[in-house]
Amino acid sequence: MSNTPSSELHDLGIAQLTSALRSKQVSAVEAAQHFLARAHQHQNLGAYVAMNEDTTLAQARAQDAALAAGTAAPLAGVPIAHKDIFVTRDFPSTAGSKMLAGYQSPFDATVVTRLADAGCVTLGKLNCDEFAMGSANENSAVAPVGCDAPAPVRNPWDTSRIPGGSSGGSAVAVAARLAPAVTGTDTGGSIRQPASFCGVTGIKPTYGRASRYGMIAFASSLDQAGPMARSAEDCALLLSAMCGPDPDRDSTSLDVPAEDFSAKLNDSIDGLRIGIPAEFFGDGLAGDVRAAVDAALKEYEKLGAKLVPISLPRTELSIPVYYIIAPAEASSNLSRFDGVKFGHRAKDYADLVDMYKKTRAEGFGDEVKRRIMIGTYVLSHGYYDAYYLQAQKIRRMIADDFQNAFKDCDLIAGPVAPSVAWKLGEHGNDPLADYLADIFTLPASLAGLPGMSVPAGFGAGGMPVGLQLIGNYFQEGRLLNAAHRLQQATDFHLRAPEGI
Repeated sequence: MSNTPSSELHDLGIAQLTSALRSKQVSAVEAAQHFLARAHQHQNLGAYVAMNEDTTLAQARAQDAALAAGTAAPLAGVPIAHKDIFVTRDFPSTAGSKMLAGYQSPFDATVVTRLADAGCVTLGKLNCDEFAMGSANENSAVAPVGCDAPAPVRNPWDTSRIPGGSSGGSAVAVAARLAPAVTGTDTGGSIRQPASFCGVTGIKPTYGRASRYGMIAFASSLDQAGPMARSAEDCALLLSAMCGPDPDRDSTSLDVPAEDFSAKLNDSIDGLRIGIPAEFFGDGLAGDVRAAVDAALKEYEKLGAKLVPISLPRTELSIPVYYIIAPAEASSNLSRFDGVKFGHRAKDYADLVDMYKKTRAEGFGDEVKRRIMIGTYVLSHGYYDAYYLQAQKIRRMIADDFQNAFKDCDLIAGPVAPSVAWKLGEHGNDPLADYLADIFTLPASLAGLPGMSVPAGFGAGGMPVGLQLIGNYFQEGRLLNAAHRLQQATDFHLRAPEGI
């Protein structure tokens, strides 16, 4: 029997939970049951879209057996939930879209397999914007667990607000203590922005560090998997398990061995040079967000870090560049969803072309259609050179700007988003308002750099604010160390929404 009161289980970080599991204070089955119960208790938040308790408990029993036999993997018994963009054998994989309603994959994504090999127990699948396209998690076409119809994910700090997207369900699951560990994906900020809006920690590794095999593609040159959890220490444990080469199945996977990202968490940051880009602190940044970010930067100075002014002159261009390249890749990737081999197929059609048209019209939501149309346009004859080629040239310049900046600093810090989470429906039918919210996360994504969001305080309405840290290629360890040192000096990552 457990000596740890079950009401406290969800307050434990992954390192603490692992210790409790190994010392038999709690079993993997008890931990799984506790989090499954919490997921049902808070299903009004819309975080989960699929659960299978029999599968979860079977996995937990297997981990208890491994713990008893002394053959347990590093994360044995730790409950985890996966963004519904990763395919899974035991749970439906829908990418938040009607197009894939009820789709059951015959295999697991590499990230899912690696975390299972590390001993994690899967609680279920988490809500996301359709095909990971969105900044608010208002674009999901799948009904959350306990709902009869699609519903937006709600921010647990204020249920009238968005959680951020596209990994909104993932961020909410951690913030509301419905899972201690989750996976997310970041194409243009979709781990960092919801982590900021929900007051949790999330990291996007260097592009190619984590395999994309089994991750339903949006924009192949940008999509990257990463973990979200309460703390940098937790993220380090998860990232160590997730990363590593996968050359046989993912041609974009880098031949860089996995690291123990926990190894240098407690290194001193005395003398660390933190670059502060002038372009991240302009007129568009809300005062409450700036105050929280400035306070976090002062903490770094107290810890011995030096703030260095830098410039990323093409920051503003990252929005038009991203919203040309990402839709172009999406229009190509999503052409496979045509009703022929799998997924949704229209019921009434006259011929093959009519079936294609009706299937895609019925299966895709408005935002996905919008991006497919933009992408098809910029790739079309006569516009490829004017738009797509130019965007790729500027993308290279944005990457070069970062390399110039890193000559003067070790990592870069700034806000994750210009404001705190906005109200559900506030941006209405104005997709550009959502796109503009990505301005601080897009540059690192276009350059393929690692970036993370660290809880840094609270702004208007008591809503969380995240500090963004960006490192040079393969500097995840340095980012996690800097984040961990900040979290040792502050308690923002430990705070929970009221009533949770």
